[in-house]
Amino acid sequence: MRTHLLRFVFDSAWRFQAAGNELYVGVGWLVLVWLLLAGIVFLTSVLRTGKWQEAALSVGFWLIIPAGFLILQWTQPNIAPVQNGIPIFGYGFMMFVGFVTASWLAAQRIQKIGQNPELIWDMLMWALIPGLIGARVYYLVRHGSPAFSSATGMNKLIAAVALWDGGIVFYGSVLGGIAGIFIFCSLRKIPVVPVLDVLAPSLLVGEGFGRIGCFLYGCCYGRACDLPWAVRFPPDSLTFRKLVEKGLLDPGAAATGWLHPTQIYSSLAAFVLATILAVYFRRRPFDGAVLCLAAIIYPVSRYGIESLRADIDPFQVGLKDAEIFSLALIAAGIGGMVYFSRRRILTTTATARPAGNQSV
Repeated sequence: MRTHLLRFVFDSAWRFQAAGNELYVGVGWLVLVWLLLAGIVFLTSVLRTGKWQEAALSVGFWLIIPAGFLILQWTQPNIAPVQNGIPIFGYGFMMFVGFVTASWLAAQRIQKIGQNPELIWDMLMWALIPGLIGARVYYLVRHGSPAFSSATGMNKLIAAVALWDGGIVFYGSVLGGIAGIFIFCSLRKIPVVPVLDVLAPSLLVGEGFGRIGCFLYGCCYGRACDLPWAVRFPPDSLTFRKLVEKGLLDPGAAATGWLHPTQIYSSLAAFVLATILAVYFRRRPFDGAVLCLAAIIYPVSRYGIESLRADIDPFQVGLKDAEIFSLALIAAGIGGMVYFSRRRILTTTATARPAGNQSV
């Protein structure tokens, strides 16, 4: 479990050293990888378009960033990123990987409904920003944050959006993201239901990577268990801190007790469900079928895993908020399946019309 996957440092360009629970990597390695990726992008662009001047100009713009890193390494100015290094947060990194992977898969899938893959990339910010806002607002309202409550001025704004430090709720991101997608599709005059069918498997791909980030950070931790795959969290993890705050762990302990790795359970379940939905998408009988199936099967797995989590206390009714949402989502999924099956509309490459002539 690493709150920080690694930290890029400027004291030595080629440093590569593990110290405690952190890995220190010299900025020279970052520049080397950046140049390698830039070279791959350049060659790919030239092979695809044959215009090496345009490719060189495009790639050259992105070389400004590694050049800046090298200048900082040589000059060693007295600024925080140079003195303390640049941390790569495990939680934020996995969110990034999940978002890019999910978007790429959706871009391939959307061609099946007669839309250009570029549509997904145009839609990204409309789904990402409202999704993150919904996920963060729900977390702050439901669970609160000491850093947010005690901050003032600009620090309060920073604490409110400190996603790199954990603190988002999946169902909140779903609600916010769908709202953004509805607005985008309305503006583009694109039917929203087949688009949501396209996005449903990708949503769970993002969830799968996000839960790995939860594991690295230590949120969403499980109950005590003695299974062979039980895990312990170190003192710099959120799990350790929360258990200390609850009076369940000695602050001087070397690690937490053995716990269910509920984050890994959630990640594996999400990847399995994403695969099921992706396969079903190819055989979907009508628009809305994939979305409704996701609304039925995801809450089932989520409800089961919630019973093993220990990070959230239930409401007075005896259910956690995620369990309440799960039951409501299952009901909505079943109702939606009945409704869309009666409409029996299926959008494919053969039935799709130009975006400008479509209606929601």
